[in-house]
Amino acid sequence: MTVSAPTGEPTTHNQKAHPMSTIPVQFKRLHPDAVLPTAATPGDAGFDLRSTGHYFIEPGEHALVKTGFAQEIPSDTVGLVCSRSGLALKHSVAVLNAPGVIDSGYRGEIMVILHNFGDTVFVVTPGDRVAQMMYQHYLTPDFTEVDGELSDSVRGVGGGGSTGTNEVIVSGKTASL
Repeated sequence: MTVSAPTGEPTTHNQKAHPMSTIPVQFKRLHPDAVLPTAATPGDAGFDLRSTGHYFIEPGEHALVKTGFAQEIPSDTVGLVCSRSGLALKHSVAVLNAPGVIDSGYRGEIMVILHNFGDTVFVVTPGDRVAQMMYQHYLTPDFTEVDGELSDSVRGVGGGGSTGTNEVIVSGKTASL
């Protein structure tokens, strides 16, 4: 994907120090008012997703917001639907399953599960930026089951916020060591 400057010339952010890589993404417009994802400024990782419909999201409720397009991405790539920081900060509205995973084999309409964590109704109108999509290459694991123990590590079996503390969590309660 290449971001174009207002002149129409392709641009990259900080091209000499760290060239921006691109991936081929094909889009199919499913709704006449669909706006394909766009980066607000060159070099942005997130590409804005816009609504094609009207939604009234009550406090504590969520809506499946349609974007009006489908996409085809390479088989080693995932689309990650992420919240927009401005919506979260100013309206307490965020992507419920953030990040939403769009697998490379999915060819249906891209939709956003938008949740209202606030205390007032949130209104979405056509063209509103409701989320952002990031594209990322991923590794496919080659799982191997072991009969014995896993190798030792500095962290070991500590989890649930255990690093850097002298606390343990037992049955949902925190106790100091």
